[in-house]
Amino acid sequence: MKRLMAKSKLILGIESSCDDSAAAVVQGVSGAATVRASVVEGQNSLHAAFGGVVPEIAARAHAERLDGCVSAALSQAGVTLKDIDAIAVTAGPGLIGGVMSGVMLAKGLSAGSGKPLIGVNHLAGHALTPRLTDAVTYPYLMLLVSGGHCQFLLVRSATEFSRLGGTIDDAPGEAFDKTARLLGLAQPGGPAVEAEALNGDATRFRLPRPLLDREGCDMSFSGLKTALLRARDSIIAEKGGITRQDRADLCAGFQAAVSDVLAEKSRRALAIYLAEKPARPVMAVAGGVAANSAIQAALETVAGKMGVQSIAPPLALCTDNAAMIAYAGLELFEAGQRDDFSLSPRPRWPLDTSRPAMLGSGKKGAKA
Repeated sequence: MKRLMAKSKLILGIESSCDDSAAAVVQGVSGAATVRASVVEGQNSLHAAFGGVVPEIAARAHAERLDGCVSAALSQAGVTLKDIDAIAVTAGPGLIGGVMSGVMLAKGLSAGSGKPLIGVNHLAGHALTPRLTDAVTYPYLMLLVSGGHCQFLLVRSATEFSRLGGTIDDAPGEAFDKTARLLGLAQPGGPAVEAEALNGDATRFRLPRPLLDREGCDMSFSGLKTALLRARDSIIAEKGGITRQDRADLCAGFQAAVSDVLAEKSRRALAIYLAEKPARPVMAVAGGVAANSAIQAALETVAGKMGVQSIAPPLALCTDNAAMIAYAGLELFEAGQRDDFSLSPRPRWPLDTSRPAMLGSGKKGAKA
């Protein structure tokens, strides 16, 4: 406790990488911090009519809302900008318009207050969340499974990540969203598909489990989505439409396939991780898809069989939020990172730059 009081820092975090405008205040030291305030303003109603996130709409909403989120977070925490030790902001990866909105606001706040500026990788925010919520010690295995990302990471420090594998096409969250659209369900697709699957028969449609016949921890979900589309079209051709039960069975079959793939690939990733003989083996899961109860149960079963503690942060800290950015900023601040006003928004920013890009590279760098 004496160490915490002596070195405790207050970090303001700002997150705007996709369609959630967020700000938060975190206080403490690395491995022993608390969330003083967390404000998240979603944009589901703005994008509902389009079946997905529209980048231009998201960017405009961030520009209009982020300063209000910051004010609300400071107020909830009972502090002012003068009390803050540093300002952490998502600098990528993400939708570039949204990332720009956050970075520009953070630069303005830093310039006006004289507080240090820290650019944070959004994926590092997710990957370090178990340190905030459960004081997990390094190294640990992280499965980051969300709307736009899916990868296994060995988290060795706040700046050292080893990617063991990931998706070579659609992330699971994208596949859930596309499945929901194919079946006429609401967005976001994850909760909608899960709700339908509760009343479905997962064995009726034998959907594929992609890449289970290939060694390693890489995954693929695009073909699974295509298989579901064909199953749906076959039902329509036979019956002239699909019933509520047909839809529930398709959702259950799809969810079971994703669960099976993630479970088997997790088993392989755990084997690699355990070969390093960590003192306190932990597998953590973060990202919106981690909230799916069937997937969570499958992963807990795998971890339990291998003698590894399984951790899933609360849902509010699994989906996009600024508390994880503030905490990651805290660890980076302690490590001595300081950014100046040349900090640039990055649409692409892989955590493990030593590995080849999984989805190819373009003019702006590796995608993942």
